[in-house]
Amino acid sequence: MPILTWLTRETDLQLARNASYRLLEPVPEQSFGDPATENMLIQGDNLDALKALLPYYAGRVKCIYIDPPYNTRSAFEHYDDNLEHSKWLSMTYPRLELLRELLAEDGSIWVSIDDNEGHYLKIIMDEIYGRKNFIANVIWQKKFAPQNDATLIDANHDHILSFAKNIRCCIFSLLPRSETMNSRYKNPDDDPRGPWASDNPLRREYREYAFYEITTPSGRKVHPPPGSSWRFNKDEVPRLLQDNRLWFGKNGKGIPRIKRFLSEVKEGIIPQSIWAHSEVGNTQEAKKETIKINDKDIFDTPKPERLIQRILSIATNPGDLVLDSFLGSGTTCAVAHKMGRRYIGIEMGEHAVTHCVPRLKKVIEGEQGGISKAVTWQGGGGFRFYRLGEPVFDRDGRINKAISFATLAAHVWFSETGVPLAKQPDSPWLGEQNGTGYYLLYNGILGDKRPDGGNVLTGRVLQDLPPFDGPKVVYGETSRLGQERLCGERIVFKQIPYDVKAR
Repeated sequence: MPILTWLTRETDLQLARNASYRLLEPVPEQSFGDPATENMLIQGDNLDALKALLPYYAGRVKCIYIDPPYNTRSAFEHYDDNLEHSKWLSMTYPRLELLRELLAEDGSIWVSIDDNEGHYLKIIMDEIYGRKNFIANVIWQKKFAPQNDATLIDANHDHILSFAKNIRCCIFSLLPRSETMNSRYKNPDDDPRGPWASDNPLRREYREYAFYEITTPSGRKVHPPPGSSWRFNKDEVPRLLQDNRLWFGKNGKGIPRIKRFLSEVKEGIIPQSIWAHSEVGNTQEAKKETIKINDKDIFDTPKPERLIQRILSIATNPGDLVLDSFLGSGTTCAVAHKMGRRYIGIEMGEHAVTHCVPRLKKVIEGEQGGISKAVTWQGGGGFRFYRLGEPVFDRDGRINKAISFATLAAHVWFSETGVPLAKQPDSPWLGEQNGTGYYLLYNGILGDKRPDGGNVLTGRVLQDLPPFDGPKVVYGETSRLGQERLCGERIVFKQIPYDVKAR
């Protein structure tokens, strides 16, 4: 498969792997609402934040939406968007890699972009997610009025590239039918099956077996026009007539049309790849929504709530986890909250506090802007605010002294199994994966820090460990058991900190 090459590619491909695991420190004074909520708002560099989430959320995010800088060579107040092409790729590639690790097997990622980098983005997403997992390039009509200072062609659309983690597992929801769609169904012949719409009975090619004469109720004989044929075989006509499935017009003289009943159509429609502003909003609508939240410091490039609603309606169900690592003004989290989805939002800048926090607070209090009335939003719920803290490891690869047992346990479990830890452990037993049991002796989890207190594997400590009848991996400061005893107990001992993977 062709790949995209740029100046710093080889270095950039290592950025995700080499990023430090960082602590996520809760900030109670910025959190709001239900303290038991799973919703998270994280302030900090999104590369480090995504790496910090891996031990807990790898493979668990159902839908990712991101709106990264477009590299338009224009200076935005909240973003340095004047990046050279190679720098833009350097920023984007490692983050897309980490996002893929967080995505569930049946999940999807949606990325907003414009023509400046859209085609390059498609190539690197083909490489990271696989061309076979490409879903669609959605065209969003972001503007409806002509731009007076445009030259040559006025670009009034953005792209939204969508990829699946595994397209064989990905299932999307149908969009609800509109009243306009349903209004096309009438019942001029008072059919007891209810409203119906007439459908074209012809195919645009000649097939001999489907080219024949039909006699209308008025006695008129009709054939398909030259170069076409009926969409049904001749032997089907008696059944269609018997079942009143053909419509010849009120006078019975017209070319037959096929009756399609409203009661028989799908409850929704398959999404199409062109999204008009009348359906999902535009940039002007989005700015009006953000002005209601903060009219003194207006965010430059917000997305309308209806646009994010369309994506979440297609790609998620209530209770699913949504992630946005370029949160901006907080639209994705606001919409996810109103739609009953769990969410994680990451924003580097100070407007995580000045824009996102106030917006989500107003959502929880029941604000009625955006999609609120459409989804009958009345308020409730909450979010927890976090900032990035200390790295798990120092520059020499040693474990940071500030690391708690629970944090190291999540890291060890993820590095061993590749899946996040299901719940916070309260004993050395971390769990079983693929027939192997995992233990961590750290910070005196069995008592104090003396050799017989829990950090060193001794015969006494081994007796006190929760039993597991199978091969075991035990992390600790050191082991006082000989190799023969370890083999007899089917234990692989790994020493802290040297055997703890820092990457």
